[in-house]
Amino acid sequence: MTRPLALIFYERLLPGSQLVNRLQDLGYRVQAVPVADLLTAEAEKEKPLLVFADLQTTGRNQPLAAVAALKKNAATAHLPVVAFASEAQEELQTEAVQAGAIAVGDIALLNHLPQLLDQALQLD
Repeated sequence: MTRPLALIFYERLLPGSQLVNRLQDLGYRVQAVPVADLLTAEAEKEKPLLVFADLQTTGRNQPLAAVAALKKNAATAHLPVVAFASEAQEELQTEAVQAGAIAVGDIALLNHLPQLLDQALQLD
């Protein structure tokens, strides 16, 4: 049986690499996307089960725009998106929810990953 695929965009090494390791421990294949703007194209091509996006970036990457683009694209709109940022970045998390993502702080993401996966993957 093929393991489910999770796409992930991150710039911050600590939460990003920890998330990759935790997802792999839970049986997911993980593919990192190096540039937020490529999330939609990669999601169309790779057909992941869900997408993770680090909201805190340094300049060029626009993860909020990438989340919005995923949700506006007919081929990827159905994908659950989990966006994460440090707990102090409440405004970024609020904007991610408005763009259609589940938003969570870094600590909660890593401490409650199985529960977040269950929530993200619930069928409407």
